Amino acid sequence: MGKTNLLDAIYYLSFCKSHLHTQENQLIYHNADFCMIQGEYDYDGRKEEISCVVRRGQRKQFKRNQKAYDKLSEHIGLLPLVMISPADSELIHGGSEERRRFMDVIISQYDKSYLHALIGYNKVLMQRNQMLRDQNKDTSLYEILEMQMDTLGKCIFEGRSRMIQSLIASFNMFYNKICSSSETVNLNYISQLSENQFIQRLATGREREMLIGHTLTGVHRDDLEMTLGDRLIRQTGSQGQNKTFLIALKLAQYGFLANQGKTKPLLLLDDIFDKLDAERVEQIVELVSDEQFGQIFMTDTNRKYLDQIVSAIHQDYALFKVEKGGTSNDN
Repeated sequence: MGKTNLLDAIYYLSFCKSHLHTQENQLIYHNADFCMIQGEYDYDGRKEEISCVVRRGQRKQFKRNQKAYDKLSEHIGLLPLVMISPADSELIHGGSEERRRFMDVIISQYDKSYLHALIGYNKVLMQRNQMLRDQNKDTSLYEILEMQMDTLGKCIFEGRSRMIQSLIASFNMFYNKICSSSETVNLNYISQLSENQFIQRLATGREREMLIGHTLTGVHRDDLEMTLGDRLIRQTGSQGQNKTFLIALKLAQYGFLANQGKTKPLLLLDDIFDKLDAERVEQIVELVSDEQFGQIFMTDTNRKYLDQIVSAIHQDYALFKVEKGGTSNDN
């Protein structure tokens, strides 16, 4: 009916892109020239209006209070947000790219130097990869690019290392609270940069990488091991354990971001109670009712179930019904 699309629009206004990885041209109706997303926020007691216009064949434009951003990266972090959805299962079962994106989305919301390092690293990586594909043997140019990758890569490595270490304690707390167990969950950040020989490995790997056409060493190859007990959760976790693991991880992410700045993040919960037993649902509702959480958007397909959840929270709420892409206040 469009419930997830509604949450995705809120996500878009925070991150300048879709949580669902929807392509820009897919946002525009086939017979329209453009689409627009607009939100009005109560931000530290003042009104903030954020809007985005996507036109066919043009760069999308983001505005804050009618003033256009020069770079989209200037907007990231203004409206911190955490989204929990069925798509999070890719963090466990998907490739390492999903887990790197998870780390980058967290850190980029509060650390501009990290975001700039990430953007810079990816640009230099593209240049080096193009040189490899072109069989370019200009040693001096490689050395310049590799020095930049070394500097930027270390910034990214250190940022990811600090953030993951900061998450682990609260991650375990949330997991044990939700499932009422003493099982231990853990995150193990894996990076080639932990060996402190990054620039040397880049230099010695050039000849082999020319045959392959891309760079095999760097933070773009990092991964995040997710374990339950002493085993990888993707190998041993049940459906309920996987879901509890991901919800606890995202709540830990929320707590971490809330401690980084003055503005509490928005929390989006998209159909997260499916396939969870009543006890776990009750624990999650109790957790997000805590005063550390700010505004929450929650979707569910079962109206009776949703009524029980919101009545248990004892907070002000508005209930909307989404039907065929439109909403109506159902209170």
